[in-house]
Amino acid sequence: MKTLMFPGQGSQSVGMGSDLYKNFDLVKNIFKEADQRLNYPISKIILEGPENELKLTKNTQPAIMTISYSIFKLVTEEFNIQIKDIKYFSGHSLGEYSALVSAGSLNFQDALYLLHERGKSMQEAVPEGQGSMLAVMGLKMEEIKKYIDQVKEKGVCEIANDNSDSQIILSGEKTAMEEISKLLKSEKKKINFFTCKCSFSFFSYEECG
Repeated sequence: MKTLMFPGQGSQSVGMGSDLYKNFDLVKNIFKEADQRLNYPISKIILEGPENELKLTKNTQPAIMTISYSIFKLVTEEFNIQIKDIKYFSGHSLGEYSALVSAGSLNFQDALYLLHERGKSMQEAVPEGQGSMLAVMGLKMEEIKKYIDQVKEKGVCEIANDNSDSQIILSGEKTAMEEISKLLKSEKKKINFFTCKCSFSFFSYEECG
């Protein structure tokens, strides 16, 4: 059984796909289509930045989907690699949109619009610099809830994603997130602290555990 998987937010970097863009007209055409649908040069942001623009959720999400779809089209059309034996298309978070587009269940231009609007809504939900996220490894849900109870007075801190038995994501106000980070580190728990543009986004992080 084979599965084709697409990445979510956090996999972006300025210049991603630049070699593909330079060497394949197919990719140039996809980038041009994205610019026209969004009515601004998302391709320039992808290829040249600046990084702070690419990290804005309204840009990050359509950018990653554009790259993912470009790679998929290269694999299937330029290199003629057969995917008939792939049973499932899947993705992490916004990667689900890339999977739907590549599987033919969602139009590329519709997905661009949806991700741009989705990104704007997520970005506007929390003012820039006030939210952050934390990945906690190796703890069960009930254990994490006990730590959350200890920082309630510092602000909002909630479980955002139960990714697996070994990773749970916390999201909330920066003050509360910094407090629970200190608490977890003091007890030698393994965490990744995310620096975000909004409380729902994965951008850069540093390993603290």
